[in-house]
Order: sequence, then C-alpha cells, then structure tokens
Amino acid sequence: MIRPVRHIAAMTPYALAELNAPIGKRLVSLSQNESLQPPSPLAIAAAADALASAQLYPDPDWTALRIALGTTHDIAPSDILCGNGSMELIASLTLAFANPQNAVLAPANAYPFFKTAAQLAQARFDTAPEKHGQVSVDALLAAVRADTRIVFVANPGNPTGTRISRPELLRLREGLRADIMLVIDEAYGEFADHLDEPMFDLVKRGDVVVLRTFSKAYGLAGMRVGWGVFPAQIAEHVRKVMNPNNISVAGQAAASAALKDHAYMRATCLRTATERDRFISDLRAAGFDVADSFTNFALIRFGNADAAKCADNALRAEGVFLRAQGGAGLPDCLRVTIGDPDDMNLTAALLKRWKEGENT
Repeated sequence: MIRPVRHIAAMTPYALAELNAPIGKRLVSLSQNESLQPPSPLAIAAAADALASAQLYPDPDWTALRIALGTTHDIAPSDILCGNGSMELIASLTLAFANPQNAVLAPANAYPFFKTAAQLAQARFDTAPEKHGQVSVDALLAAVRADTRIVFVANPGNPTGTRISRPELLRLREGLRADIMLVIDEAYGEFADHLDEPMFDLVKRGDVVVLRTFSKAYGLAGMRVGWGVFPAQIAEHVRKVMNPNNISVAGQAAASAALKDHAYMRATCLRTATERDRFISDLRAAGFDVADSFTNFALIRFGNADAAKCADNALRAEGVFLRAQGGAGLPDCLRVTIGDPDDMNLTAALLKRWKEGENT
C-alpha cells in the first residue's frame, strides 16, 4: 500500500461548499462569497483577447499586472508578488517561514485556510479568543509563545465580517517580537477602503505582509488572481516555493484590465454594501442576530449549533445554500454571501418562515 507522509495523512481536507440543490429546485448559491456582479467588461474582453496567445506560458513575473497594481495603489511594482489566489500566497508564506519547531497564530474565528497552511508546514496552529466576533489585539499578544513565527489576521475578517482599526493593527505589530511576521489578509479590503485606513505602508518595516485578491470586489474568483505587498527579504524566499507559472495568461490580462475600470469596481462595492445593509436590517427586524459587516457577506448567529443546522436544512430544502461555520469555531452561525436582490429576498423570507415555525 502506498502511504502518504504522516502529517498529510492526519489532515482533514479543506471544507468546500456543498452545492447540490434538491431535484426540481433552482440552486441559489450564497456560500462562497462570490461577487454579485460579473467582472468589468474590460476584464472580460482582455481575457478573451489573451486566449489568442494561450499556447505560450504566462509571464512568470506578472510584469504588466504588477505595474498596474503599483500605479493603482502607489506601490513599487518590485514589492508585489502575485499568486494563484491569495491562498497560494498564504500557503507559500507558511511553507517558507514556519516548520515543525514553530507555531502559527490566528484569531479563533479566523479564515480556516490559515490552519491548513500551518498544517502543510507541520507548524503548530494556535488561536486567540475573539470578543463577539471581533479580533482582540490583547488576546493575540497574550497567545504569543516563544516559538511563534507568523501571526495571521484577516481584516475585514472572514467569516465574521468585522474589522479592526489601523491603530489597533499598529498596536499589534508593536507588541510582537521582531522575529514574528504579521500577515494582514485584506481579501475584502476594497469593501472597507472608504474608511481610508491603508496598511500597505507597514510593509516598509520589513516584518509585515499585506495580501489582497481579485476574487471579491473585482468579480474574478474564477480567474484565481491574488497579490500582496512583501518586504524584499521575505519575497525572496516565498518565490522559492511558488509555482513559477502560477497565473494564467487570461487571468493576468483580466486582472490588469480590471484595474483600469476603477469606477466599475467601486460601483460593485457600493451595490453590494447597499444590498448587504438592507438584508441585515430586514433580518434584524425579524429578530435575527446579525453582526455589522465590512465585506460582501453577513454572519447570522442562531441560538445554538442545532438551531443553525435546522435553519440550514430548511434553506437547502428550497435550493438555497449558505455556509455553515463550524470549521471557524462558530457552529451556531451561518454565513450568507450577498447576491442578487431577488435571491436575498428569498433567503430572508425562508429564514423568517423557519423562525416562525420554530416559535409555534
């Protein structure tokens, strides 16, 4: 029998969304935090044009994309690395800077892939408690151990949707040892950019990495394009474990073009936020516990894990799929992606009907 290495055999596969609607029901997928709008027409056209040269390998240095990102965010292109989604960058960072003698630290209700990345590197994965879905800087600092090497913080958070301020992130960084890397995952950063608290400048310290993605606000989840700003001494080693041809020709072209249509991206964020806030208000009026969100999703808290499971089953029976959050330490919660208004109205109506049935 051919056996895998021990640490891989011990891992649980990363949980993917279940999307099998009952026979006769239309699938309403609100489980993967995809954009409620397609990509910019400029991105679609650029991707189509790029297929004419698909016989060639993609640019391993992402030259045009880095230049476009640098221009958009006033960042030196040489400080940028691009990945096959930000997941590749998270995994590569951990593989390059953590090992079985180290620990990776994250908030208790953080993005579950942080744990997966730690397991790949055979590093211990530690967590710090959150307060009502809010990252606690004091708890993170208290959880640091002598072998801690990386601290991951998603801001805004997934699946909580909450965020911490720039001053708090600065306090976290100042409280960490110099040999600990702080990785700020801003996958939903564009939905909070209006607050004007950029973090890219922290990278100049040499001990901070800031990640972003085109999957959310830009509607390019299917293209798998992530990026980040890295200190040179960190980027040098991360590139060693990355696939040298990681982003397709079409993906690079689409992302570069999307950056030229800033108005379209901002309109997508505004439309999403408007629909999100309307949906949250609707559910709150019906007695549901829904946190404020700075993302393209909302987190619904139920009384307990059984209630969340029951509500989830009721929705799935009608073809509506949200995302259970047991893997993020929130078994009493369901996360709902903000989608088409008609789908959000349907979801709210089904949840209200379920709640009424529970109370009769």
